Amino acid sequence: MTYEEIVAKVKKSYEKADASAVEGHLAVQVNVKGEGEGAFYVEVADAKIAVEPYEYFDRDFILACEGAAIVDIAAGKKTVADELAAGNVAVEGNLDKVAEFDKIAVKKAAKAAKKVEEVKEAVKEKKTNAKTAAKKAVAAAKKEAAETAKDVKDAVKELKVEAAEKKTAAKKVAKKAVAEAEVELEAVSEKAVEAVKEKKTTAKKAVKKVAVEAAEEIKAAAEEVKAEAVKDAAKVKTAAKKATKKATK
Repeated sequence: MTYEEIVAKVKKSYEKADASAVEGHLAVQVNVKGEGEGAFYVEVADAKIAVEPYEYFDRDFILACEGAAIVDIAAGKKTVADELAAGNVAVEGNLDKVAEFDKIAVKKAAKAAKKVEEVKEAVKEKKTNAKTAAKKAVAAAKKEAAETAKDVKDAVKELKVEAAEKKTAAKKVAKKAVAEAEVELEAVSEKAVEAVKEKKTTAKKAVKKVAVEAAEEIKAAAEEVKAEAVKDAAKVKTAAKKATKKATK
């Protein structure tokens, strides 16, 4: 921090402090060491606190410390007495005024600072809880989504297996039907062939029978014609003999 930043922070803290319990006048010169080195004073007069970037010659005591220490004291996070006991600050002057400074002026501000810190912690805790809840909700959502995706994947897998089984079953049924149809067709074909053969045989038998009957009829007619011819020849022969005999006479 720079010197100006240290003075500004201390001034802002003491603007909210209550110095109504401070009796009389109190002046403290703060000598900042190290980063932000410089001097400024804190004065309490008529219950009002003033912080200015100057030295204060008619002071009650000098407080020598680092910038962070006076900022924490002004914010009520620490006391001059505690920092003095810890060896973090040095005091030169009226130590009674140090006790009064810690007990009254700074202590009032400390309550407000403590409240602010409590609020900050509460907000921080809420943020942490909210983040934790959000993480849990996201994790739960991811888990649920993963489980849903798994269920869908399993369902699709089952449907594929079921479809494959149905397809296989359908193929078997179709194959069986085709085989049965082929057997039936073969049986029908065989029957048809047998029927044709039977009809051919029957037709052949009928033709043969007709031919035999026709031959017999022709033979009979021929025999009859032959007999008639022989008979007629005999008559002619007889007539010729008679004619010859008559001509001889």
